[in-house]
Amino acid sequence: MSDDKTLRQDLADRLAVDGHLRSPQWRQAVLDTPRHEFLRGGYFRRVDGGGPTGWEPVMPEDPAWLPAAYADDSLVTQIAGAIAPGDIQGRILRAPTSSSTMPGLVVRMLEELRVDDGMRVLEIGTGAGYSTALLCHRLGDDLVTSVEVDEEVSTRARIALGTTGHVPHLIVGDGLAGVPEGGPYDRIVTTCGILDVPPAWLAQTRPGGQILATVCGWMYSSELARLTVDDDGAAHGRLLGGQVSFMLARPHLPPPLGVLPDLASGDERETALGPDALDDWTARFVAQLAAPRAQRVRISSDGGEPDDVILDVGAGSWVVLHRDGGRWIVRQGGPDRLWDGIEDHVDRWRRDGAPDLDRFRITVTPDTRTITWPN
Repeated sequence: MSDDKTLRQDLADRLAVDGHLRSPQWRQAVLDTPRHEFLRGGYFRRVDGGGPTGWEPVMPEDPAWLPAAYADDSLVTQIAGAIAPGDIQGRILRAPTSSSTMPGLVVRMLEELRVDDGMRVLEIGTGAGYSTALLCHRLGDDLVTSVEVDEEVSTRARIALGTTGHVPHLIVGDGLAGVPEGGPYDRIVTTCGILDVPPAWLAQTRPGGQILATVCGWMYSSELARLTVDDDGAAHGRLLGGQVSFMLARPHLPPPLGVLPDLASGDERETALGPDALDDWTARFVAQLAAPRAQRVRISSDGGEPDDVILDVGAGSWVVLHRDGGRWIVRQGGPDRLWDGIEDHVDRWRRDGAPDLDRFRITVTPDTRTITWPN
C-alpha cells in the first residue's frame, strides 16, 4: 500500500473513532480521495512569536507536507486574498483568506447533509476542492455544482479535481447569489460563515430541500444550522452545535474600525454582566443575536489596562466596559444602546436555563432571520 493510501486509511479510521464519519458511502469517498492532491501548491504553517501571527509556506518537497495533508487540521492555502504558498519565501504577517478545511468538519457536514442518490447539490465555496471531490465521489460529477468567488482559487481546485478524475460544474462568482441556472437544488451546503441566509438560496432550493450553513456574527461565535425549505419559500430548522467555525464569506466580512468615536463620552451605569461573560461561546452567540454587526476589541485609551470595547461601525453605536473596584461599569454611545440589548438577551437565556445551542431553533424568510431557544 502506498504512503498516501495508508494515510487515507488512518484518516478514515480517526474520523470514524471521533464520530464524524458514520456511513460506508462517505468512508469510501475518504478512502478514495487523495487530499494531498488538493494541496500541491503547498500550504501555510502558522508561526507564533512575540509579535503578530506569522505564516510560512510548506511545499511538497518538505517532509512535513504529506503527513500534514492527512492530519485532521485546516490548512491555510491563501493569504491576503491573493498570495499562495509558492509566491513567497520566509514569513508573511497578513490574514488568511482561503483554506482546506479540516477533514473532520468536512465529513461531519457531509454526513449532516443527508444526501441520497440522485440529489443535486450546490456547494458555496469551492476552496481547495477536497469537499467538492467527496461530493462528486458520492453523487457523481453531474449532480455537483460548486461556486467560488476567487478565480485563482477556483482554477487551482479545477486542476486538482481533474487530477483526481472529477469534472463537476465549477462557477466563479458570488456564492451569496447562488447559481440559479443549476437549480432547483436538493441540498445547498456552505464552506464559509454567513451573517444571514441569502434569499437566493431559499429560492434555489426545492420545497423539502435543505440548506446547511454556518451562521455567525462579528464577535465570531458561529454554529452550523440545518434548514428545510417549505412551499412558501421560508425555511425552518435548528442549530446542530459543536462550535463550527469558518472564514466569513467575503461580502460578510466586518468593516474596518476606522476613526473611533469619543469613547470618553456617553452614558454610564453599573452592569451585572461583565465582558468576561462573552468568553463563553454560547453566551457570545446569544449576545450576537442582539448585536450581530458589532465587533469586540480591547483598546487602551491612556496607555493603561485596555478596556473591552464593542463597536457597531455601521450604526455608529459603541460600548466601553471597565472595572471600578469590584463593579463593572458600562459606558454607551451612539443611536443604539448595544449593551442594553446584549444584557437583556444573555439574562433571558440564563433565566431559561442556559440551553445549549443544539436546542436553538432558526427560521429564515427572504426578509428576516429569527433564532430562538426553549424556555
